Amino acid sequence: MPPAPKTILLSQIASLVGAIAPAGKESIPITGVATLTDAGPSDISFLGSDAFVKQFAQTRAAAVLVQKKVQHLPPPHTAVLTVDDADLAMAKVLELLAEPVPRPAPGVDPLSRVDPSAELGASVAIGPFSVVSKRAKIGAGSIIHSHVFIGEGVTIGQNCEIFPNVTIRERIVIGDRVIINAGSVLGTDGFGYRWDGSKHAKIPQIGTVIIEDDVEIGSCVCIDRAKFSVTRVGAGSKIDNLVQVAHNVTIGPHCIIVGQVGLAGSATLGPGVILGGQVAIRDHITLGAQAIVAACAAVADDVPAGAIVSGVPALPHRQMLREQAAMRRLPDLIVQVRKLQESVNDLVKRLPPP
Repeated sequence: MPPAPKTILLSQIASLVGAIAPAGKESIPITGVATLTDAGPSDISFLGSDAFVKQFAQTRAAAVLVQKKVQHLPPPHTAVLTVDDADLAMAKVLELLAEPVPRPAPGVDPLSRVDPSAELGASVAIGPFSVVSKRAKIGAGSIIHSHVFIGEGVTIGQNCEIFPNVTIRERIVIGDRVIINAGSVLGTDGFGYRWDGSKHAKIPQIGTVIIEDDVEIGSCVCIDRAKFSVTRVGAGSKIDNLVQVAHNVTIGPHCIIVGQVGLAGSATLGPGVILGGQVAIRDHITLGAQAIVAACAAVADDVPAGAIVSGVPALPHRQMLREQAAMRRLPDLIVQVRKLQESVNDLVKRLPPP
């Protein structure tokens, strides 16, 4: 049988998010989270935009987190908790109500293999069928789920969590509180070849990968080792599923990289860069601090700090919007040009011969 849902009083949620529960409704029990449309009488929902006021008027939720900026709110028929940031408040509620992730118990599962030269900190948990190779070091409180491979000389910091089927190749360094989700691979050889006249000769990739503190890596992410020196992911950066990070890439702190992004070799991202889904970044270019690249863009040149770019090739976003607007007018312009050409041809025919 599934476990009984958690029950949290509305007053507890109000205290958590810095709001005030309506008088007389402090003891409303909350057992779940749902959208305004799907919520039931024991759920809490959220409203962060005027676009969803209509759904708010019809919701059956027991309570709703409402962002202060929302206007034209109808008289509430449900408990309203007013907050500065509804999305952030909902994140706190989700954490409160979430069921714990199944994790292996501290210690080494008898079905795993840990080399005698490996060093395990206090309360490390290693699930079944995992391998910890020679001279690897795993910091206190870290959790290694089942079917994880940790190569020779790898260092993993404290309170990390490595989910099933992750491969961490030799000599990789991982900081504290890093999360690596299922199926990711760190330390594959960088994609380096040189034509020698008869074949593609492989260039040895002898560098490493460094993942700094508080990084989260999604599922099926590939981060290649450097040709020499380091491929680096800066502290606090978050990488979505299905991202390719090539050799010698440097990702600065607190970057956001959305799914299906490809970063070519030696690209550099400054602090706080945001890359939308399916963005392609050319090799050896630099994106300045807090630059933003819109989804599906292809970046072929350096991007200044704070700039917003989009398109293929990527251009300043406002310029790209103007060009797109002009392209929409192109069919009408072609018709006009044809008519003008016909008019010119008619005039030429009427001119007297020279």
